[in-house]
Amino acid sequence: MPVFESSEKAEHVFSGLFSILLKDDTFTQRMRDSGISLHLIQVKPDVELFVTPDGVTAGPPPQPAAIRIKMSCDTAHDLWLGKLLMPVALATGKVRIKGNVAKVLEFVPLLRPAFDRYPEIAKAEGLPV
Repeated sequence: MPVFESSEKAEHVFSGLFSILLKDDTFTQRMRDSGISLHLIQVKPDVELFVTPDGVTAGPPPQPAAIRIKMSCDTAHDLWLGKLLMPVALATGKVRIKGNVAKVLEFVPLLRPAFDRYPEIAKAEGLPV
């Protein structure tokens, strides 16, 4: 059974997660300095988010993103919970990343606070943790 019962629920959870990150001035400044934007494509259910230092927008990006990540919502849930490691997800094809490798390597450490916060967000939303 999928973790998310609807696209709306998945969009709410994941956009909320990135909105929390964007409240951190260090996070947004490092994104801005590095020219990082993220196009997150999640399936089952389908959700697209575009993340820039200026905010999170649902739907396809208005311009190409520096980093594009595609995965299922269940995979994203497991990654954020720490149940699935990114190297394993990449090696098994559960996650596909397109974009500048240097930008990806810069971006990943910036996400640490999201891994710390996601379990409480998931629990508050009634998702399995």
